[in-house]
Amino acid sequence: MPRGKPEKSAASGAAAKGRSAARQAQAARVEAIFERFVAALPEPKGELEYINNFTLLVAVVLSAQATDSGVNKATRALFAIADSPQKMLALGEADLAEKIRTIGLYRTKAKNVIALSQALIRDHGGQTPSTRAALKALPGVGDKTANVVLNIAFGEATIAVDTHVFRVSNRIPLAKGKTPAEVEAGLLHIVPARFLRHAHHWLILHGRYVCKARKPLCRTCLIADLCAYEHKTA
Repeated sequence: MPRGKPEKSAASGAAAKGRSAARQAQAARVEAIFERFVAALPEPKGELEYINNFTLLVAVVLSAQATDSGVNKATRALFAIADSPQKMLALGEADLAEKIRTIGLYRTKAKNVIALSQALIRDHGGQTPSTRAALKALPGVGDKTANVVLNIAFGEATIAVDTHVFRVSNRIPLAKGKTPAEVEAGLLHIVPARFLRHAHHWLILHGRYVCKARKPLCRTCLIADLCAYEHKTA
């Protein structure tokens, strides 16, 4: 037997054990983070206001590159008169655009909402579909919108990665990624199944109110001791 092979084998074994221990420590840390989120807010809710699955879909489409509070201000009056695809079509693109003009990209979004209302009537009997493929086939609907609707309307354990989730996941970190899709895949891999249903709500709220973009509130953060961010604020 060549000299040195036992030493290499022992070194490989030690490295494997080290990697296993690191994975176990990370899993315990992720578990602890979400345990604290549960303790602080057992049933987190999204902040977009809606009446039914259709208005939820519309609200999420309108929320792209806009704040939830800004969308809510516009949709309260809108949903009072147009809470179905049929009523939205009756309202028309011009009047819809006028009602949501305070939201960024309102003309494009009005066009998409009218087009998706037509598609819902034509292809789904006026109902909001419950599959990812059908949702993403609708005008103005991408991965994030589909994930939000599947999660809130149909109870699926999806993770919608918005700017808050993307920032928090990379900063803490939980799952690092250069794109929302990479972060989503990473979170789905590491978040324990029992937390998945509400995971993105906890992360959104944490990012919106505590782990803010410019100046995170580290002093009052409930997971500060579990966070590896190098530039914590005093």
